Amino acid sequence: MTALRVLLIQGHPDAVVQHLGHALEEAYAQGAEAAGHTVRRIAVAQLDFPLLRSQQAWEAGSLPPALAPAQADIAWAQHLVLFFPLWLGDMPALLKGFLEQVARPGFAFMPQGDNPFAGKGLSGRSARVVVTMGMPALVYRWYFRAHSIKSLERNLLGFVGLAPVTETLIGGVDKLGEAGVQKWQTKLRQLGADAQ
Repeated sequence: MTALRVLLIQGHPDAVVQHLGHALEEAYAQGAEAAGHTVRRIAVAQLDFPLLRSQQAWEAGSLPPALAPAQADIAWAQHLVLFFPLWLGDMPALLKGFLEQVARPGFAFMPQGDNPFAGKGLSGRSARVVVTMGMPALVYRWYFRAHSIKSLERNLLGFVGLAPVTETLIGGVDKLGEAGVQKWQTKLRQLGADAQ
């Protein structure tokens, strides 16, 4: 297997307490590094950046200096893995704000002719989305149709060229217990080794 450049984006907004998503990120990193992949990490909760408040700011404003290294890491990566908890049916607002800031025209989108969004600036990269949630994953997938994850995959990740995009949905996190957590860590370690 060819060694890949892997970027792990931890989207949990809590910068103090370690959560299940952090343990899963660590397991993925261990598996990837043991298999010879090069791993970089971004902890969104440790970054200080403003939220975008207008279309003008997104299209023509400057990238906040604190996010320049993150954007460079995204450009460097061949495979991206996003980790986040499902909050109110969606990703945490801080992660959404981060993605809005870094996925700007000229980076995530390249102009072609009169269309500023025609070119997909992150083509040639793959991604995985790892989401933890309180409800059973099957309920979220089938009853709620995994609406926010599908929106993220279609309206952002796929739109900027990331493909394929795969997902790992982990439900019932409050009832996993130590054995359940270890089982998921083992799965994430293997995904890391395979850079999937």
